[in-house]
Amino acid sequence: MDTATDSPAPAGPSDRFDRFDPARKLLSQEEAEARFRGQPGTVFTNGVFDVLHRGHVAYLAAARALGERLIVAVNSDASARRLGKGPDRPLNREQDRAFLLAGLESVDAVVVFEEDTPLAVLARLQPGLYVKGGDYDMAALAETPLVQGWGGRSLALPFVDGYSTTALVRRIRG
Repeated sequence: MDTATDSPAPAGPSDRFDRFDPARKLLSQEEAEARFRGQPGTVFTNGVFDVLHRGHVAYLAAARALGERLIVAVNSDASARRLGKGPDRPLNREQDRAFLLAGLESVDAVVVFEEDTPLAVLARLQPGLYVKGGDYDMAALAETPLVQGWGGRSLALPFVDGYSTTALVRRIRG
């Protein structure tokens, strides 16, 4: 407080920038665990998010609307390559994909994971809700019983038709 006027000091240019800098939302798994582990209202999702498109943004906004905060776990480059999406995927590096996601208003934090599935990071964070797109059968995912083990739930959100990174890449190359 400014004692002469009893009002808060005006924010400087760097304060305003920091508030909007997506990098502030990029967390290590340890940092995310310390901040969010087991907090009620935490929604968690994961994916490659190779080429961010309208379907992703709509899905993430819908996920965030289900809780107080949304944590997004992004497959590392090596992990994404193991998913078999193509020899040249991901097109964007993990740091770039994470940064773009962190720039979205609906996303509260982004972590990168190296494994093929998000089981380890899920176990660290223990969110109340795990969500995936409607193209996933939640009963078939190993993540569902894990989340249910601490009293959480899993939910498939409706798929946003007409938006697919694979289809977009095909269209660009065609």
